[in-house]
Amino acid sequence: MTAATDPLVRVSTSAGVTTLTLDSPANRNALSTQLMTELLAGLTAAVADDAVRAVVLSHTGPVFCSGADLKETAAAYASGTVPAGMLGDVLAAVWECPKPVVARVGGPARAGGLGLIAAADIAVCAREATFAFTEVRIGVIPAVISATVLRRLAPRAAADLYLTGETFDGDRAERVGLVTAAVPAADLDAAVDRYCAALVRGAPGALAGAKELLRRPAGTGLRAELAELSTLSTGYFLSAEGREGVLAFREKRPASWVPAAD
Repeated sequence: MTAATDPLVRVSTSAGVTTLTLDSPANRNALSTQLMTELLAGLTAAVADDAVRAVVLSHTGPVFCSGADLKETAAAYASGTVPAGMLGDVLAAVWECPKPVVARVGGPARAGGLGLIAAADIAVCAREATFAFTEVRIGVIPAVISATVLRRLAPRAAADLYLTGETFDGDRAERVGLVTAAVPAADLDAAVDRYCAALVRGAPGALAGAKELLRRPAGTGLRAELAELSTLSTGYFLSAEGREGVLAFREKRPASWVPAAD
């Protein structure tokens, strides 16, 4: 059995991509306090490292993430606090990460694990993976994860899946917007690699700016919004990255920020 002091998140970096691997298969990669603390630390380090251009959330074992660590939760009842209270910090860190985050989902995800998938910018799952919002079946609700999940799911699908708690597969997860793509399990790593290869070709500042656009609330008026966005666009074209990107395109060469092959 894994000792409590052993790391529960493995970190590796290659070709501009940091992979944070949930490594607690004995409890189905449940979101314990230790695992969430290590995940936050890994994200913080990836953001601070200029050589890192994208982040992948992966897992060991057959399960991506089973949600809250219910054993730890039950033990904490006496104190009046539960580890799930930390989940909000984790989801916010993934959602707000200025670098693209890709979720690699090779197996089942439940509850808080679905919040992680929804927080990622891109999520690729095996078609064989299963998903379920099982909270109502244990007397709770999917409250915290709704901050990310409801920004992804089609409203009718959200009502169906939240209220019934029924299990659904990777193909449906793609149809309702929970994941970007569902692929055969044998093709999962290749699909994630293709996304990462595309992401690292983006300029770091432009990627962060594009993520801000994706998080942008609806404007109050079209003309006012267009004027603001035109100013924003001009700033990017005149930036050092913008000038280098245009020059590299004209010279038919990789831009300076594209990582060299390992």
